[in-house]
Amino acid sequence: MLGLVLAGEAVFALPFHVTRFFRPTVLEVFGLSNLELGTAQAVYGIVAMLAYFPGGPLADRFSARKLLAVSLWATAAGGLYLSTFPGYVGVLLVWGFFGLTTILLFWAALIRATRDWGGDDEQGRAYGLLDSGRGILAAGLASIGAAAFGFMFPEGSAAAGMEERQAALRMIILGYTVVTAGCGVFVWFALTDGRPADEAEAEQWNPDREPVMAHIREVLRLPAVWMTALVVICAYVAYKGFDNYALYAVQGWGVSPEEAARITAIGAWMRPIGALGFGLLGDRYLVSRMTMVCFAMLLVSQLLFVFVEPAPGIAWLLISNILVGSLAMFGLRGLYFALLEEAAVPDAVTGTAVGLVSVLGFTPDIFVSYAGGVILDASPGLAGHRHYFAFLAAFAALGLATSAVLYRRLHGAGPRVPETPHGEARTKGG
Repeated sequence: MLGLVLAGEAVFALPFHVTRFFRPTVLEVFGLSNLELGTAQAVYGIVAMLAYFPGGPLADRFSARKLLAVSLWATAAGGLYLSTFPGYVGVLLVWGFFGLTTILLFWAALIRATRDWGGDDEQGRAYGLLDSGRGILAAGLASIGAAAFGFMFPEGSAAAGMEERQAALRMIILGYTVVTAGCGVFVWFALTDGRPADEAEAEQWNPDREPVMAHIREVLRLPAVWMTALVVICAYVAYKGFDNYALYAVQGWGVSPEEAARITAIGAWMRPIGALGFGLLGDRYLVSRMTMVCFAMLLVSQLLFVFVEPAPGIAWLLISNILVGSLAMFGLRGLYFALLEEAAVPDAVTGTAVGLVSVLGFTPDIFVSYAGGVILDASPGLAGHRHYFAFLAAFAALGLATSAVLYRRLHGAGPRVPETPHGEARTKGG
């Protein structure tokens, strides 16, 4: 699990953390507008969308150790290029490259390995540990980065020249690059290839026993898989919206870029609490039910930012509402893939199911950043941010409705054991 945690967060540090926690400085140093950066991230989303589904069958057949390690090393190579501060075309290319390295060989392998680790009865615990552990690593790296950033600019980055800002951002990028490559080394030695140690079991171990198309056809017949994909879409829109919090704090509440980075780092610390807490609650009270609770919290938080009137400086409402929204957002990350177990999706097609859910569920990588750039540039200042939070709130409402329908479909008047596509009830005993 430690290997999965390290791999699961380190691989996304370069394409996401740098712009999430240091967005104002990234825009200045790279000379990008909100729309241009959003376009680069949309390129990431397009490449990722194309890579999710073929990555599923690969995860059903090949070692997670090799797939994860190679992905980490390739992503670190992209970080070295990013540290040279390429122009706009180079930014588009490197984010497209990240879309390939972080998804094709990585994502489905990570989720399949986590489901195997959780067994029949502790899926919430497994995914909660995965995402809470990832959150601790992310928040720790963000806090270190924000502290280093502030140390280099004791009088504020606004008083520094462009060369000083470039040097600081390059240090941040190279730091994430070293962490990514180092986690690849750890994963290579920490994980196994998955082959059973017992000789009798090893003779029966054959990951190629079913053709790819058989897995795909079985997954496509499962309504719960399609509904889970819609839940992931709505949850991931909120997660992508987290990237806007630092800019909102600067432009809406008048805080400094350094203080905004600290505030979003505090929000990031809600990830281990939300993911593990709601994951454990999901094991106890049903994952689908806790998913509804998270979407309801998220909807209230985002609507508050639509209608609240910001006060000058750091307001308690800004920080507390970011914490509430972050708690719900990260709680969903510890829950939504656990819906596959609650819906009794067969273990043998986990990778393929994850591929289908992901190719649909993570489409926000394509449109959320781009839409955010359009919305913010069309209405500069606080008005644009209010429009953006209204956009996020609409998806939170859709997620609440979808998770409620899924809960009723799986459990009706009360909890029951769902059925496989073949009509056979699946029991927890296997």
